[in-house]
Amino acid sequence: MAETAPERLTRMLAMVAYLRDHPAVTVDEVAEHFGITPRQVLADVNTLWVSGTPGYMHGDLIDFSSDDLEHGVLTLLDSREMDRPLRLSPGEAVALLVALQSLAATLGPDDAELVEETIAVLRTAAGEAAVAADAIRLHSGGRALDERVQQVREALTSGRRLHLRYVSASDQITEREVDPLQLLTDSQRWYLLAWCRRAQDVRQFRVDRILTLRVLDVPADPHPDVELTGRPEPDTARATQVRFEISPRTRWLAEQLPGARTEDLVDGWIAITVGVVDMAWLANLLMGLGDDVRAVEPPDVAAQLRDRARSALAAYAALDLL
Repeated sequence: MAETAPERLTRMLAMVAYLRDHPAVTVDEVAEHFGITPRQVLADVNTLWVSGTPGYMHGDLIDFSSDDLEHGVLTLLDSREMDRPLRLSPGEAVALLVALQSLAATLGPDDAELVEETIAVLRTAAGEAAVAADAIRLHSGGRALDERVQQVREALTSGRRLHLRYVSASDQITEREVDPLQLLTDSQRWYLLAWCRRAQDVRQFRVDRILTLRVLDVPADPHPDVELTGRPEPDTARATQVRFEISPRTRWLAEQLPGARTEDLVDGWIAITVGVVDMAWLANLLMGLGDDVRAVEPPDVAAQLRDRARSALAAYAALDLL
């Protein structure tokens, strides 16, 4: 599997701390410690050698002994304080607090205890930044998510139908009425399992994708034939495994797709295999890449994407935009 940029960055920062504590260590020893090849160690050192703090003049860069390196030995001369823990800036503290508060809202009381303790410690360290985090959470949907979860619980308790406006992963907005069946969580997100009257079937909705939600003054119909598992249906259970190849300049995409498997090809291109639930999302993604994508499999998915691309071109041609 191809190494991601965050993985390499994490290793290089760890390497700086390691070399601080182990002066004059051989390249082979460093390679063995990090489980990589000596060639990769040298590549990391060359990258670190041109990295540093703002200014990026010679005195701002991480430095090694070039004489020692000629003999296969690594000696760190100047770490530019990259080996020390960094203090959070006010902006970083706000971002972390908002993220932790959003996470806590998706957890049950028992699971949220550790997150709440972390928030309390960070609040003390953040000072005035904690006030800004509260204001951001108020206006960014944190409280709205809590309210939607409470509305779903209310509908389940009272046995009433819900009207919701929902945005899918492919940014398609629909309105529908549903009979709520279960409120579930995977410890990261809340999910509503419901009988969708529009689809006439069971559907699972991510609560954070519900734009508006109303509890209707209409009793929900019973659905005794629906099996309630007590846990969210993982996307992988409904996903189609799709493989496609992207050019070297779009390698960043491999790092943006959770759960994707990557493979470096001999001509420099990268093969990605990922589970896809929403084909409209995949079409939007791949058509946006243009000539940087090739060889989509399986064939039926390739045919769907080809038909969609031809329809898009025909629509542009009808408007004289080609």
